[in-house]
Amino acid sequence: MSTKIQTTPGHALPPGPRHAITTHIPSWQAILRFRDRDPELMKIFKDMYPRFIPHRDVKELMQKVIAYADSKGPCLLFPAAEAAEGCKSFATSPARGDGKVQDDQITIRAFNIGDVNVYGVFVPPASIPTISAFWTHAGVGISSRLAEHCLTHIDKLRDIGLDTRQPPTKDSSSHVLVKRRIAELLDRAPADPHRVTKVSPDDVYLYQTGMSAIYWVHKYLLSKYSSSSVLFGFAFHSTIHVLGDFGPGVEFFGQGTDEDLKKLEHFLAAQADEGKAVQAIWTEFPSNPLLVTPDLKGLRRLADQHGALLLVDDTIGSFCNVDVLAVADVVLTSLTKSFSGYADLMAASAVLSPLSARYPELKQLFNTGYRNDFFAGDAEALEKNSRNYLERSAVMNNNAEKLVEYLQKEAENSASPVKRVYYPTVDNTLEKYRAFMRPKTPDFSPGYGCLFSVEFETQEATIDFYDNLNVHQGPHLGAHLTLALPYTMGIYGKELEWAARYNMRPEQIRISVGLEDTQNLLEVFKVAVEAAKKCAEAAKSTANGMIVDGK
Repeated sequence: MSTKIQTTPGHALPPGPRHAITTHIPSWQAILRFRDRDPELMKIFKDMYPRFIPHRDVKELMQKVIAYADSKGPCLLFPAAEAAEGCKSFATSPARGDGKVQDDQITIRAFNIGDVNVYGVFVPPASIPTISAFWTHAGVGISSRLAEHCLTHIDKLRDIGLDTRQPPTKDSSSHVLVKRRIAELLDRAPADPHRVTKVSPDDVYLYQTGMSAIYWVHKYLLSKYSSSSVLFGFAFHSTIHVLGDFGPGVEFFGQGTDEDLKKLEHFLAAQADEGKAVQAIWTEFPSNPLLVTPDLKGLRRLADQHGALLLVDDTIGSFCNVDVLAVADVVLTSLTKSFSGYADLMAASAVLSPLSARYPELKQLFNTGYRNDFFAGDAEALEKNSRNYLERSAVMNNNAEKLVEYLQKEAENSASPVKRVYYPTVDNTLEKYRAFMRPKTPDFSPGYGCLFSVEFETQEATIDFYDNLNVHQGPHLGAHLTLALPYTMGIYGKELEWAARYNMRPEQIRISVGLEDTQNLLEVFKVAVEAAKKCAEAAKSTANGMIVDGK
């Protein structure tokens, strides 16, 4: 029997380092309070995903900058003037509606702190929700390690002219090693054994967060094509905000099924008839959190037919398991997840596929638009964390598959409250996934990733399962320890009717498996399923009693 989780609510997964990006939110009731942003609950968070709530080092640096600037209003800090300007453009856009910030109420100021510049966006207190939305979705704010670095040199804080632009970060030895490692991993065991074209480390672009990669790449495309986008399949919740909030808009095909592919085909044809173009089709491989695998070959066909780019986020599949270079023009990966693996930093990559017919065009576009804002301290931590990426991925693949096998048997048992499991191995899109799996090699057997979801017959059974599941609970995936989250209830709890259109239900629990012993994890899940069974049996007995009484 595993030891009861001892982590204090609001604290990170053990060992809880300074730059931890997780938080433990145990119990269904706490998730409801998190959904509602209960101020009393929010006070207990010592740690949190830093795009949702700025890291404590970032908060401290912000306060020192505000005091130095003698400002009455709050500010957000960015590593580049371009990011701060993006925040201002977002906040002052008429699209913000009632949250729109007036031009004369928002100010950008530049500061030097030792060997770096930071850029502050100052607004009145009432405008915090608006600029916070930019911080959350775009993910281009300063990192906690950069903030820590600045705090150690805070005595050197000084105001500088806004025209003083921070030059892009020069690649450190760690930047170089990470780029080389990613290129080598993308080239190892290609899905097409005849592929000879290699990924160059120069085609690997590093970013501060997964969302910042999506934000900046989207901005590059807008600078050249300035047309709408498509998001195919359900994706991480901030993605549609970025694609929709910047540029002419996004068309969303949220189920990512073959039926949606037909709808996309009709949509693109209708756009062409009107003389309109779509600049890019974005998709996750597979989707988060229901693990639906899109038809990449079908998307490639449509992209070619209509002159659109195809951008594939392989974070969930993970590039040790899948190889999408043959169809993607750009491969995006949140390195925050299983590549880093220890839940203590944020990072991402965008890689240009050397197999893309539009590679020369994209290479010029990226080299013009890209600036390296990935802090050297983060690059150093990422390089160390990712050294055992393959070994960790093998464990997570195995743990997920074993848990899914157990839960799938429960789902096939009509007496069990487990209704359905979501994972590539038990989904009708399995062959679409396998078409891009890497072959087995002596050092690694590809699998299906660390993430799955499980759905129960009733919300009551879901609650009993969750409250008796002895793992850490909260947002994030790809960590060293298992994390559970009622994703729909926690993220879309106030939009349940909208979420249901895409098969997202409050009876679903998303699971990101960690590196724990497989048998121990199975025992933990069996205990939680048995609790759900007792709940279901009690509900059935009560219902039968009511029928008898009614007679």
